[in-house]
Amino acid sequence: MNYRGELPVLGPEDQIPAGHKRCRGCGEVKPRSEWHRKRGVTDGLASRCKACRAAAAPAQRLLRKYGMTEAERDELIASQGGVCCICLSAPATQVDHCHKTGRVRGVLCFNCNSGLGLLRDNPEAMYRAADYLEGNAWKPTLVAPGVYRLPS
Repeated sequence: MNYRGELPVLGPEDQIPAGHKRCRGCGEVKPRSEWHRKRGVTDGLASRCKACRAAAAPAQRLLRKYGMTEAERDELIASQGGVCCICLSAPATQVDHCHKTGRVRGVLCFNCNSGLGLLRDNPEAMYRAADYLEGNAWKPTLVAPGVYRLPS
């Protein structure tokens, strides 16, 4: 229906064959196999085809999880020179955020972002890891059975 309550006149090119549906995203007529099912809708199918939903998913996830658009993420990557803030060599692809506050800190490469996550964003653990890499490994000393003294 249009704004006056009239039904649109469909021409022969607008006829949709049985078992097909027109996508709101791309405008193409596609068979039912190209659609996700959706409850509560008259025809039981989503309004956009699988391909259109897949194309929009990364932008929707970025907005939902970090509250930023793709343009804002790309601007952040450009301000970093396009490389990871930690290793300064790999391309920045992963949005890094504080797990306590949810604040976005920057964009890192996959390996650096995974490393921060595996060390649970704990600065002391990261300092110890850096000391270990520099050859300053420390080991606890056994004082009594089951009791260890940590180096100062």
